[in-house]
Amino acid sequence: MTHAPAAARVLLASALSVTALLTTASCMVGDRDVPRALPAGVPEEPPASPSAAASPAARPSPGAQTLNEEQLRAALLTEADLGEPWVAGRGTATWRDGMLKARTENADCHRLLDSLYTEELFGPPSGPSATATLDDASTDSQLRYQLAAHPPADVDRVLSWMDTLPEKCERFEATAAGAGGLLVEVAELPLPEAGDARAGLRLTMTGEASGGAPARLTVTVAAVRVGEETITLTNGGLGTVLPEVTQAMTQLGADRLTEIGRQERLRV
Repeated sequence: MTHAPAAARVLLASALSVTALLTTASCMVGDRDVPRALPAGVPEEPPASPSAAASPAARPSPGAQTLNEEQLRAALLTEADLGEPWVAGRGTATWRDGMLKARTENADCHRLLDSLYTEELFGPPSGPSATATLDDASTDSQLRYQLAAHPPADVDRVLSWMDTLPEKCERFEATAAGAGGLLVEVAELPLPEAGDARAGLRLTMTGEASGGAPARLTVTVAAVRVGEETITLTNGGLGTVLPEVTQAMTQLGADRLTEIGRQERLRV
């Protein structure tokens, strides 16, 4: 009897667990116009991206309110949303210190690595926040999902900066204490038209893990502004990391957060 390779079984299990969501996300991503990266030399705080500027939510309305911590927790994604083989987080992924804690001379690229390592893409929240961490038990990939209140104008500046990184940091070298020299590549991750403004990236780091074994880390990151709240989602690992999972969870998370915000406005 012939058995499928372990990697193929892992990929199949992950794909089947989110089939319906992935189909929806693929359709939405396929129908949207992908924003072009801005040319090099854009100011450190560039103007808001077209997707952000076109949204009235970029300018807080007089009666705008942030959700409280309990409401944000209710909007979090859980292992039930992804299905097997995803489980509740079992601790910090080892690749975070082993590879993601890295340095490079390029200021923008270093800022990106530092933001992913510290898990503060938008800096400390200005209000309530809630976080969920999920692990793929079959591949040791880890998904981190954070909801937090940040000033919309500040969020839009970060999203615009993220839009420039596939050009500014397309390919660069970095150094990590646990992995030595690393080759890092950054590309845009197309996202569904979720929330009021958004940006997505796919980062790969190739080098050596502790012990000298070849290693390749893949991290996808999606950031979405929904009114006064911001979603930050990272999905990374040393094995198979499906971008479709990040895309689907971005759409589901934004829809859930929007609905909870709508219910709160009706109650008020």
